[in-house]
Amino acid sequence: MLDLSKPTLGVISAEPEPIRLDWSATALLIIDMQRDFMEPGGFGETLGNDVSQLARAVKPIGAVLTAARDTGMLVVHTREGHLPDLSDAPPAKVERGAPSLRIGDPGPMGRILIRGEAGHDIIPELYPLDSEVVIDKPGKGAFYATELGDVLERYGIENLLVCGVTTEVCVNTTVREANDRGYRCVVMSDGCASYFPEFHEMGLKMIKAQGGIFGWVTDSAAVLEAIKTSTTSGERS
Repeated sequence: MLDLSKPTLGVISAEPEPIRLDWSATALLIIDMQRDFMEPGGFGETLGNDVSQLARAVKPIGAVLTAARDTGMLVVHTREGHLPDLSDAPPAKVERGAPSLRIGDPGPMGRILIRGEAGHDIIPELYPLDSEVVIDKPGKGAFYATELGDVLERYGIENLLVCGVTTEVCVNTTVREANDRGYRCVVMSDGCASYFPEFHEMGLKMIKAQGGIFGWVTDSAAVLEAIKTSTTSGERS
């Protein structure tokens, strides 16, 4: 296990170029891997989406989550959802489109996208440990109207390993918010997914364009290799 009380550097192969991270100042940020988005009967399906498109991200995230836990890295999970009285849900969000069920309506896993309901919770494969941080957010970005910024500051975090769903919506929004706040964001391509594969591809291109305008893009294998190499180096030293 890495001693994260001391600076431990790892180099991740990424685009547009490799990036060196201090693991002691790095957090794994897992965005919105919730039943309402991932499973039949949830909010994602009410919008007419094929939720099976998101399943491809589960195993890559699980592998990196295990490695992060083994090294003692800070792990943060987010969940998008609203208070039962919908006081934090703007009418423009609730009323948009023509879904079969709207936010707050009763569904197979409880009220759609409502905090405390079964559908709002994170899928069993990636369920948070009691020691891990869970951020409930009312919007797309993980920083808006949440305590995420305070949490990251308290732990001395400068770098974010970002994964989750969907690539072009909540992942992209959070990365852009984080970029404006000075965080280095490394997005795992196979740890993200979209209901629309072409949006996934373009969402990643936007992040790494122009020399990494919002961040870096890598994959789970590269992250695992960087952690493994750091661990081996730490054991030798």
